[in-house]
Amino acid sequence: MKKIVIIGGGPAGLTAAHEITKRDEIDATPVVFEAGDRVGGIARTEDYKGYRFDIGGHRFFTKIKQVEDIWKEVLGSDFITVQRMSRIYYRDRFFDYPLKIFNALSNIGAYESVRIALSYAKWRVRPSKEEDNFEQWVINRFGGRLYMHFFRSYTEKVWGIPPRTIRADWAAQRIKNLSLPKAVWNAISGANDTASLIEEFQYPRLGPGMMWERTAEIVEDSGGKVHLNKRVEKLYRDGLRVTHVDVASVDAAGNQVVENVPADHVINSMALDELIHAFDPPPPDAVLDAAKKLKYRDFLIVTLVLNKADPFPDNWIYVHSPEVKVGRIQNFRAWSPELLPDADTASIGMEYFCQIGDDLWTMSDEDLKDLARKELEVIRLANQDDVIDAKIIRQPKAYPVYDTEYAEALKVLEEWIVSLENFQTVGRNGLHRYNNQDHSMLTALYAVDTIAGTPRDIWNVNVERSYHEEMQTEDSDGNRIAAE
Repeated sequence: MKKIVIIGGGPAGLTAAHEITKRDEIDATPVVFEAGDRVGGIARTEDYKGYRFDIGGHRFFTKIKQVEDIWKEVLGSDFITVQRMSRIYYRDRFFDYPLKIFNALSNIGAYESVRIALSYAKWRVRPSKEEDNFEQWVINRFGGRLYMHFFRSYTEKVWGIPPRTIRADWAAQRIKNLSLPKAVWNAISGANDTASLIEEFQYPRLGPGMMWERTAEIVEDSGGKVHLNKRVEKLYRDGLRVTHVDVASVDAAGNQVVENVPADHVINSMALDELIHAFDPPPPDAVLDAAKKLKYRDFLIVTLVLNKADPFPDNWIYVHSPEVKVGRIQNFRAWSPELLPDADTASIGMEYFCQIGDDLWTMSDEDLKDLARKELEVIRLANQDDVIDAKIIRQPKAYPVYDTEYAEALKVLEEWIVSLENFQTVGRNGLHRYNNQDHSMLTALYAVDTIAGTPRDIWNVNVERSYHEEMQTEDSDGNRIAAE
């Protein structure tokens, strides 16, 4: 049988492998190479002394029927329904999110509420004529005062750069359907049709990694292969065809082993900057230069184990206050009680956005534990002395950055990559697009369609649309698919 090499065992890579095993017309074996020690990518679930935790929170909610069908097929009754509760911590106060009118007014105060309304009216009457960056996009829709309070500080914390240097594409993709009038109306009426603010969602009872661990098992039971701790380091090509790849691993004696694996087709989900520089012979200089312009935001989580249960009820809390470094706080029991082995303890994820090599990234595990303990107390969620254990996970390239250079660079990369005859790239980092896992999965399904002889436009999935696809069509078999 033909061999389809799949680079990366995250949602996109494993979805592609799963779909290939179901397509008789492809007649090929999917072989997945995952560089890490477990599948799931950034949607994996880590395990520490029986405490399971996410690398960030991963809700399971989609309007893409193909994706929903896969979730149900793989996990079925292992999904639980979780009620969303989240808040924003800002100015030493907790704001309900989505907004609740009386909570918001009491926290912000009548005087500042009036100023926010006047600022909104001013910018609606005289909006910025240009909408190239995140700051302009948000101010035109929410006003300068609300932007200053709730968008600027958190955006700077997440991305580490001024919002005016972030392209408006990111805002259009992530918060397109939200506006100040809609937020106020939702707060008054209790209605909510903005997908990113859904009040309940599905969640695997053992965390999102359960989905991908089970998918990997299904792939192998169906004849495919999923290899862990194996990194694709080089892709050899003959003209516009990839012929084989080098896969590096470490044997039992600690020696590096490089295996040369032939490939009839390749589906990639590794980061584009690494991918482009892995080709042999290399692409043209313009393509190599474009890859160097792509930037990423890195991430680390300090998961604290507390000696008491449920210090707060939220699934997660956004921390806008610049006085602390933590950006978001997860309460993993609020996602699923089965993530904890001891009902009398708590598992709290302190999430920090950073860059490889900066002060946070290079801080020792012990110092990170102390920082997280202190900041948990500063925010008044628990006492430092409640912390009895901790686990730190560092995640490079968690978020592709939408800066002023990325769009032009990505266009160059796309033009060269689509010229390859037997190669597809998918997923968040494989397309340098801030997709959630449902859209990453959709790009993988499109890649398999293309291999099967029905070309799909992978590069335009979730471009300048809201988080969830609103437009859908049906294919020849009557299945709903996201519209092109």
